[in-house]
Amino acid sequence: MEQSEEGKLVSSFRVNVDACDRLWVMDTGLADILGEGKQYFTPAIVIFDLKTDKLLKRYVLQSTDLKEDSFFANIIIDVTPDKCDDAFAYIPDLGGYGVVVYSLAENESWRVKHNFFYFDPLNGDFNVGGVNFQWTDGVFGLALGKLQQNGYRTLYFHPLAGIREFSVSTEILRNKTLATDPSSYHAFKVEGNRGEKTQSSASDLDEQTNVLFLTQLNKDGVACWNVNKPLTPENLGTVARDSEGLIFTNDLKIDAERNLWILSDRMPTFLYRGLQRNETNYRIFKVKVDDAIIGTPCVA
Repeated sequence: MEQSEEGKLVSSFRVNVDACDRLWVMDTGLADILGEGKQYFTPAIVIFDLKTDKLLKRYVLQSTDLKEDSFFANIIIDVTPDKCDDAFAYIPDLGGYGVVVYSLAENESWRVKHNFFYFDPLNGDFNVGGVNFQWTDGVFGLALGKLQQNGYRTLYFHPLAGIREFSVSTEILRNKTLATDPSSYHAFKVEGNRGEKTQSSASDLDEQTNVLFLTQLNKDGVACWNVNKPLTPENLGTVARDSEGLIFTNDLKIDAERNLWILSDRMPTFLYRGLQRNETNYRIFKVKVDDAIIGTPCVA
């Protein structure tokens, strides 16, 4: 594959703004995904300075980061405002069942393997917006907990085709030796089972309340879980459900003012039935985090 010119993007599914006012873009380098699927360029991380709108860096993933079925549709950033050069990106590979870690300071990346990154074969059946389909997407949703005294965070993660939540300390992921050592297997934890039909794409965590928000693909909604409590179906709260407006809640994010933003896009309808031009296909919702969890088990 060729290397893309500086600043050019082919296809990015998600972006992330870090605490240092930088926009991180995961460019898949793949075009015409619903057609022949031509891979124009090797997947790359592209970073822009939001203060100047200038390109800061383009890092092309190494061959050791990639598998034949790799697909990178998400990226989250681990950094603090006082150490902007010491940033790490965590990139889930939903098709190759792994997570790629990138160190900005070292300008190096490595691939992390674990059984928890695979999809759950018992929970790959979806019914969304009247469309029934089966997916095998592995690790997809990533969310970082608050900074701990040791300088690390907890990374919460889950496969899209699955109903369990897992976690691992970033102390493991940020250390290439530990992250790639098979003996680190038991450092990864099972947080719990969310319950039936709770398959989720994206997630994000509010550090003030320790509440994790998750999309709910099979339920046309958004859920929450206070990570200070055991993860059980009873402790999973419903933030919103709407069989019209929240069909396929594809993404969500929490901004600096603690607003929860939710994107719904009816993607399965588009994929399997084509674009419905007479319908509203894309919706963006916003709600204050504190308002979103009122009346749910997510309140402390």
